[in-house]
Parts: sequence; structure tokens; C-alpha cells
Amino acid sequence: MARKRALITGITGQDGSYLAEFLLDQGYEVIGMIRRSSTVNFERIRHIQDRITLTPGDLLDEVSLIHMLREHRPAEVYNLAAQSFVQTSFSQPVFTGEVTALGVTRLLDAIRIVDPEIRFYQASSSEMFGKVVEVPQRETTPFYPRSPYGVAKVYGHWITVNYRESYGMHASSGILFNHESPRRGLEFVTRKISHGVARIALGLDTELRLGNLDAQRDWGFAGDYVRAMWLMLQQDQPGDYVVATGQTHSVRRFCELAFGYAGLDYQKHVVVDERFFRPAEVDLLVGDPSRAYEQLGWKPEVSFEQLVEMMVEADIRLLRG
Repeated sequence: MARKRALITGITGQDGSYLAEFLLDQGYEVIGMIRRSSTVNFERIRHIQDRITLTPGDLLDEVSLIHMLREHRPAEVYNLAAQSFVQTSFSQPVFTGEVTALGVTRLLDAIRIVDPEIRFYQASSSEMFGKVVEVPQRETTPFYPRSPYGVAKVYGHWITVNYRESYGMHASSGILFNHESPRRGLEFVTRKISHGVARIALGLDTELRLGNLDAQRDWGFAGDYVRAMWLMLQQDQPGDYVVATGQTHSVRRFCELAFGYAGLDYQKHVVVDERFFRPAEVDLLVGDPSRAYEQLGWKPEVSFEQLVEMMVEADIRLLRG
């Protein structure tokens, strides 16, 4: 029997690397789309690179996407590629829109042209809720994005719904709340904290400069969340799902735990720096994952405390070399 084939855009990112591992374990043949650029970083997938096929493609170029789909004929496509850093979206709003919003349309349209039977997953985001109108946020909560990134994700989300309803495509969106891991980029606050703790613990630094310590997020482990993506594409009917833990913690609490694991007091090392505040802040994001629990049979396995410890330990190991 032929192995099922899946294509992942953004395979070199945190989620892409965990999803590729998961799909390989399920017996899939995994194709990863990479842009033709000199800055592609294979660090997160190096350990599985000999087991996956990498192919050139670009969300800015629909023709390249059509060629890619025709060549590889995947049964499932997971769109994880995006300009995904919120802070950057304020300084590069047009580029963020091109990739994170219109890129979704180009990919959906390429699928419609090549093979509308391909099952499609769109990485939506809790940042779409932004200035929240209800707590916790669920699939029916109105969106009120507070960044160009959040706005672009709302477009990507609705164009996925539109293609599903207009062309009968099996297109689903996962509205993922913050999901972290030792593979998170250093520009994200959780990894900035775990890496900063490791540097201070090893005597390489004395302080860590952060923005709003009172911002609260629903943080889970990325390795748990990619399982939900796959489960969505195994359902008979496509749909949209909030993927979250349902619990919220402040940046301050993350600091307290992270420094605590290294035997340090965060108050002696963390400096609040106005430069790291966003132009429009999102204060409280917490998801209601009931639908994912009930319909997908999904639940997170790694707790918040385990996640923080895992990230600090990994960064201490990394810096010790």
C-alpha cells in the first residue's frame, strides 16, 4: 500500500519540525516546502532531513505552488508558513499581508486548480481575537485583531472558510493559542526568557530586559498542538477548532518559574523595558478547547510547568555545549 503523502509549508519552523516528526511516525511520506533563499535555517529539521523531501515553493508565487502540487501530489497540505512574529508585523505590514494573508489564497487556489480533493490545514491564530470581546475565546468569538499579523491571519482564516464553502474543499483552520518549545525562535518572549535564564545561570549575563510582564497567555507545548492539526484532517467533515489549554498565565509567572528552576529570583534580574511594549497590546488570551476535546478527542499532555522546565533545561544544555 502506498504511503500517504503530506506537504508542509513552513517545515523549518517550530511547528513544521514537530509536525514532520509526527507524520513520519504515522508512516507518512513528508514533503517540505522551502523558499529559494540563502537564509533558510535547517536547524530544527536536521535530525530528520534524510527522511523528508524538500521542494522549492513560495507563497508569494502561485505558479510555483501549482508546479509543486502537480509534482508531488500530496493527499494533505498543512500551511504553517507565515511572517509569524507579531512585533515585526508592525514594521513590515505589507509584507506580512502578502505572505500571511494572500499567501493562503494562492495556496488554496493552487489546490483548487490541481486537485480540490487535497485536504488543507490553515494555521489560524489566537492573535485574531486580539482585543477580546469574551473570555474564554471559542470558535464563535468575534475577531478583533490588534496587529497587522492578527489582521492578516483573520483574512487567511476567512478565505479558508470561503474556499471550503464555495468549492466544497476539505479545508480546516486550527485557531492555535500560544504554543512553545525549546525550538521556539529567540524573538518570542518564552524562548527569550528561557535562554536569558540559561545565560544568567551560566554567568554569561546578569539581566534580562522584557516588555509587559502582566500580559497573560494560554501557553501549551507545540508538540501537543501538531497532533490536533493532523486530527482535523482525519475528520469526515472539515471545520474550525480552537486549540488551547484553557488555562492562562502571565509573563511574570513564566519568569518566576523559569528563574526558579535555575535557583534564581527573577526580580533580581528582570528589567522592564518600554521598547518591548507593543503599539497595541493584547492583554488576555485564553482559549476554550471544548470542541477539539469532544470532536477530535484531543487533549494537551504537557503541563505549563513541564513546558517551562523543558525550555530552561534545553537552553542550559545548549549553552553548555
